[in-house]
Amino acid sequence: MRTPPFLGLLGLGVALAGAACLLPARATGEAADEAPRFQVDPAWPKPLPNGWIMGQASGVAVDAQDHVWVVQRPRTLTDDEKAASLVPPRTRCCRPAPPVLEFAEDGTLLRHWGGPGEGYDWPSNEHGIQIDGQGFVWIAGNGDQDGQLLKFTQEGKFVLQIGKPGPQTDSRDTTRLGKPANVDFDMAANEVYVADGYANHRIIVFDRETGAFKRMWGAYGRPPTDDTLGPYDPAAPPRQQFANPVHCVKIARDGLVYVCDRANDRIQVFRKDGRFVKEFFVEPATRANGSVWELALWPDAGETYLLNADGANNEVRTLLRETGQVVGAFGRNGRMAGDFHWVHNLAIDSHGSVFTTEVDTGKRAQKFLLRGDTVLRKRTPEETAPR
Repeated sequence: MRTPPFLGLLGLGVALAGAACLLPARATGEAADEAPRFQVDPAWPKPLPNGWIMGQASGVAVDAQDHVWVVQRPRTLTDDEKAASLVPPRTRCCRPAPPVLEFAEDGTLLRHWGGPGEGYDWPSNEHGIQIDGQGFVWIAGNGDQDGQLLKFTQEGKFVLQIGKPGPQTDSRDTTRLGKPANVDFDMAANEVYVADGYANHRIIVFDRETGAFKRMWGAYGRPPTDDTLGPYDPAAPPRQQFANPVHCVKIARDGLVYVCDRANDRIQVFRKDGRFVKEFFVEPATRANGSVWELALWPDAGETYLLNADGANNEVRTLLRETGQVVGAFGRNGRMAGDFHWVHNLAIDSHGSVFTTEVDTGKRAQKFLLRGDTVLRKRTPEETAPR
């Protein structure tokens, strides 16, 4: 057990009494037997219309109607992949799909939109998509000069931009972001939390309607810094700063905030005001580009598990949310259905199905069906009402 100091940010001035540094092992026995199990659905999604093809799939989210939203990168397609769109066309197929794709549960494409438009700065490299409690669609980006977060209606109408593109600044700048990776929401407080990101080293919180800055913090709840860290060394003491990228943020129903410190192979846990609670190290020997790429909360009453997408080891593992212990995993590096290449994001629907997306040359979305008798939380009428 380790007790790192807590330095209050923005006037918090609260001392951290004790925090656990946990190195969970993989479980065997009863804990592993009770963990959810999954099987790939090789027929999901259905073929895209119009000769479209997906580029790097850099985000996935599930809305209140269990529709699946994917953001993908048309500009990552090779000339061979998008040969039908060249002038003159080289082959009958294919053409780049629009960046934002909405699928029904059965994999049918329902809606599509995205790209540059009037009044906002579309990111140069799409990264992350989330749907808030009112049904608005949020999109981030990690291109070289991306420093903005965008909010749209589900029809693709622009609503709000937080930040702006341009030369990257630093983690003290509250007027823009630094290649933000993804977001989550506290609907009761009307706040959006941003994992920021590929250039900055922080969690930063804004008003969800106005975009006004609220607060921010770095690793262990301290003010964020941008010191050069050097290569990750699993034998070294835990780093006192988030590495790049700060790749995800997830807020549990009990108010705990989970942060993907990807290249440091760890999950840090906070209160909503930035007070540090504990951390878990996951596959801490991973020296590549990190083991904690994405998290999703399991939809039972207690949100018992965290699902963790790991694009370096190319598996999705199930962790006990309380301890970080690994109780299950699926996937491996490969190209077959159920395999992964750079699995980048994941999301879970109300039935326990898991949806994943892959970047680099993976360029696809997959669905994994829940198998077994797991009891899931029933959604309230407010959660399922049409938006």
